[in-house]
Amino acid sequence: MASSNSKKELLGWGKSLLIAAGIAVVLRTFLFSPYVVEGASMEPTLHNQEKIFVNKLYYSASFNRGDIVIIKGLTKNYVKRIIGMPGDKIEMSADQLLINGEPVKESYLSENRKAAEEMGSLLTGDFGPIFVPANHYFVMGDNRLKSMDSRNGLDFIKEADIVGKSEFVIFPFSNIRNVR
Repeated sequence: MASSNSKKELLGWGKSLLIAAGIAVVLRTFLFSPYVVEGASMEPTLHNQEKIFVNKLYYSASFNRGDIVIIKGLTKNYVKRIIGMPGDKIEMSADQLLINGEPVKESYLSENRKAAEEMGSLLTGDFGPIFVPANHYFVMGDNRLKSMDSRNGLDFIKEADIVGKSEFVIFPFSNIRNVR
């Protein structure tokens, strides 16, 4: 009799573990996932080898200028900041971003802009005007001098190629912070 109860208990535990594993797979695949930042293109906002929490449950209407997103590439994923939305006219002149003719303040660039000025250069070279097509986004890294982005290799990003939005840094633990 004890043997029968042990088998039922083992089957119960096995079933519970399978359900928990299934839920974990669904959550990681469709809702949330960790992502490791590779490279310096988003410094000082995000640093090489930091782990970030990515929200995959998004709707295109919920993307905003300034969101940090993960982009599916051919051989690897990229982390970049959305600068231009579908239909926007983007241009850069004398280190000033203009969107639809209006200057945009990029306070997250202050540290990198200061470093570029000390080197005697601009942080972001002049370009544009560029028109962002429907269902596409224009992205750039915060470390503009060391970023492959929509200006120089990634082109416009298809909405379907955005994996999710970065929510916060989860590792190293001493650097846990929100990155919105």
